[in-house]
Amino acid sequence: MEPIELARNLAETLEDKKGEDIILLDLQELAPLSDYFVICSGSSDRTIKALMDAAVDVARENFKVKPRREGKPEEGWLLADYGSVVVHIFSNHQREYYRLEDLWSEAKVLLHVQ
Repeated sequence: MEPIELARNLAETLEDKKGEDIILLDLQELAPLSDYFVICSGSSDRTIKALMDAAVDVARENFKVKPRREGKPEEGWLLADYGSVVVHIFSNHQREYYRLEDLWSEAKVLLHVQ
């Protein structure tokens, strides 16, 4: 499995499930912690949970991988860590607060779906 394939598949899944403002960042040149970040927003706790559940299910079915998960929907942030790919799903408020796109502004944007 190529990490970029997993990252793109996860981004497509989030788009299919009506995730908002999806960004796929290439961090390979910038950070040893991960190759790619997939960042997405959800409009409610339920939506955030549904988006993450869909992403985790697709990764398990298509790539036979399971992530380390963190966060709670009611806190406005969920994370799925696949090692080379990390998925962040935020409420709009938490996304604005953490501003990962600004923190990693030097990363190459491979995909941006608004």
